Amino acid sequence: MENNCTETKEKSNPEVQDNPVVKTKVDWSASLMVAALAGAFGSSFLYGYNLSVVNAPAVFIKEFYNETWERRYRQPITKESVTLLWTISVSVFAIGGLVGALVVTPAVKYFGRKRTLLLNNVFAVVAALLMACSRLAGSPEMIILGRFVMGIDGGISLSALPMYLSEISPKQIRGSLGQITAILICVGVFTGQVLGLPEIFGKESLWPFLFAMIVVPSAIQVVILPFLPESPRYLLLEKHDAKAAEKAFQTFLGKSDVSYEVEEVLEESRVQRNVKVASIVQLLRDSSKRWQVLTVVVTMACYQLCGLNAIWFYTNDIFRGAGLSPEMIPYVTLSTGGIEILAAVFSGLVIERLGRRPLLIGGFGLMILFFIILTVCMTLQNQASWLSYLSIFCILAIIASFCIGPGGIPFVLTGEFFPQSQRPAAFMIAGIINWLSNFAVGILFPYIQRGLQTYCFLVFATVCLAGATYLFFVLPETKNKTLLEINQAFAKKKAPSEVREMDQFTATRKSSEEQEPPFSLTMGNGDTKGQKC
Repeated sequence: MENNCTETKEKSNPEVQDNPVVKTKVDWSASLMVAALAGAFGSSFLYGYNLSVVNAPAVFIKEFYNETWERRYRQPITKESVTLLWTISVSVFAIGGLVGALVVTPAVKYFGRKRTLLLNNVFAVVAALLMACSRLAGSPEMIILGRFVMGIDGGISLSALPMYLSEISPKQIRGSLGQITAILICVGVFTGQVLGLPEIFGKESLWPFLFAMIVVPSAIQVVILPFLPESPRYLLLEKHDAKAAEKAFQTFLGKSDVSYEVEEVLEESRVQRNVKVASIVQLLRDSSKRWQVLTVVVTMACYQLCGLNAIWFYTNDIFRGAGLSPEMIPYVTLSTGGIEILAAVFSGLVIERLGRRPLLIGGFGLMILFFIILTVCMTLQNQASWLSYLSIFCILAIIASFCIGPGGIPFVLTGEFFPQSQRPAAFMIAGIINWLSNFAVGILFPYIQRGLQTYCFLVFATVCLAGATYLFFVLPETKNKTLLEINQAFAKKKAPSEVREMDQFTATRKSSEEQEPPFSLTMGNGDTKGQKC
C-alpha cells in the first residue's frame, strides 16, 4: 500500500511532517463553493431567517389571533390566552426541530447527505404555504402548524448540512467551509430583520409575505444542488461506489488526481472494517468516544444556554434607555444583525490560522467579561446616562463574541470528531441537545428574568464559564488533523490503564495488518486496482 508506506516514512522522520515546504496549498474550487452556498442557503439561512422573522409581525399576528377568536366565539380573547397562543407559536419551532433531529440519522443513511437536503425542502415549502395562507384562511392553527413543520426542516438541515460540508471539504479548509453554516444563519437573521421593516413587509396587510419568502431559498437550492455530487465519503464508505466517489472528489477538489484523498478515506475504512452505521445507543456505549460525545453535548448545550436569547430580550429596552425613539429602534437593531455577519465571516477567515480551540474558548471568555460589565451597567443605569451607551456596546460585543466562536464551531467539531459510521448518530445527539436546550431556554428564561431581573446575565456568564473551563481542559486542537490524530489527542484524557490497553490494541492491529495481503479496491465497473507499496 503506497500510502501506508509513505505514512511509515513520515512517522519515522518527523522533520518531513513539520516541513512547511511539503505542505500543499488547497484552493477553493468553484464546485466546493457553490455546494456550500447552495446547501447553506436552503438550510442554515432558513433557520436563521425563521429565528428573526416572527419578531416584526408579532403585534399584527396577535391582533389576527384576537380577530379570529372574536369571529369564532363572539367574544374577545383574554390577554393571557393571546400570550399563550403566541408562546406556543414561537416555542413549537423548537419541538419541530427536535423531531427533525430524531429523523436525520435514518434520512442521511438511506437517502444520502445531498438528497436529504433536497427532500427537506418539502417541509420548508409546506410550512411557507401554511403560514402565508393562514390569514386568508382565517386559521391561527396554520401558523402554529407551519412553525412546527419549519422546525422539522431546521432540525434536519442543522445536522445534514454540517455533515455534508465536513465530508466534501479537504481537512486544510474544513473549518472555514464549516463556518459557512454559521455565516448563513447570521445572514438569515439579518434578512428577517430587513424584510420586517415597515417599509417592506412589516405592515398589517403584508406580514404573510414574510413567511411566503421562505420558498425562495428552497427553490434556489432545489435548482442548484442536484447538479453537484453527493458526499464522496458517503459514496465510498456506505454505497461502495468507488467510481462515483472518485468523480465527486475530482469535482469538489478541482483536480484529476485524487488518489491521495481516496486512499485517506480507505484508510479510515480499513480501521473501521466491517463496522456498520452506529446507532445512538452504540455510540454512547463506545468508551473510546466518551470524551468526544461529552464535548459535543457541552458545546451544543452552551451554544443555546450561553444567553444570546437574553440579549435579544433586553435589546429594545436598552436602546430605549439610550434615548432612541420607538420608530428608530428597528433600524438600530439592524446593527446587531450586521455585527453577527461580520463576526461570523471573521471567524471563517481565521479559523484555519488560529484553530478551533482559541476561538471557542476565547469567545466564551469575552462573553463572560461583557456579561459582567452589562450587569453593572443595567443595575446602575439610572446613576449615569453614559451607562446606557456602554450597555449598547456590551450587547454588540456579546453578539460578536458569540459569533466568533460558540456560534458556529460546535457544528464543525461534531463533523471532525467521529468516523463515517458514527457521524450520523453524533449529529443526532448534537441536534437533540441543541433543540432541547433551545426549548428549555424558551420555557425557563421568562422565570429567570422575572426573578433575577438584570442579574440574569450572571447566570449566563456562569454557563459560559463552565463551558470555557471544560473546553480548556478537555478539547484538543483539531485544525488540519486527521480523525486518527484527533482520537489520539482525546485518548490522552483517559486513565493510564486505558491508554496502555489502547496502545496494546494499536500495536496488535498494526502487526496483524502487516500480515494481511494488499488491500484491493473494487471499482464500480468491476475492475480491480491493487494498492501495493
